[in-house]
Amino acid sequence: MSRISFTSQPFLLGFEQFDRLVERMTKAGADGYPPFNIERHGEDAYRITLAVAGFAEADLSITVEEQQLIIRGRQGDDADERAFLHRGIAARSFQRSFVLAEQIEVAGASLDCGLLHIDLIRRKPETVVRTIRIDTVE
Repeated sequence: MSRISFTSQPFLLGFEQFDRLVERMTKAGADGYPPFNIERHGEDAYRITLAVAGFAEADLSITVEEQQLIIRGRQGDDADERAFLHRGIAARSFQRSFVLAEQIEVAGASLDCGLLHIDLIRRKPETVVRTIRIDTVE
């Protein structure tokens, strides 16, 4: 099965990054852990909420790499210190990725009652109109 590429269209110049973004999105984890919500707050604000019960602030990291928001969680292994009769709470490491548009920035993050909230805002793009001078070739 052949894949449609943005770069194969003659009128889309400079959109090679979209091919890479689509590829990253397909790899960005079909795993459902941890569960998350995405909310819209007004016209230019979003919030991603991940259920990270059992994770402390030190166990979590949030980075933005090449327009990709990456949330990682890694808990220390204390299984030797505790004797579980039943272990039903997941304590596994995770990585969850979200591809961000160029105008989207991370405004902040907070951890509250086992929920990790990541607030995003959309910057207003500057409208720049340039007139291109035409040179005559002699």
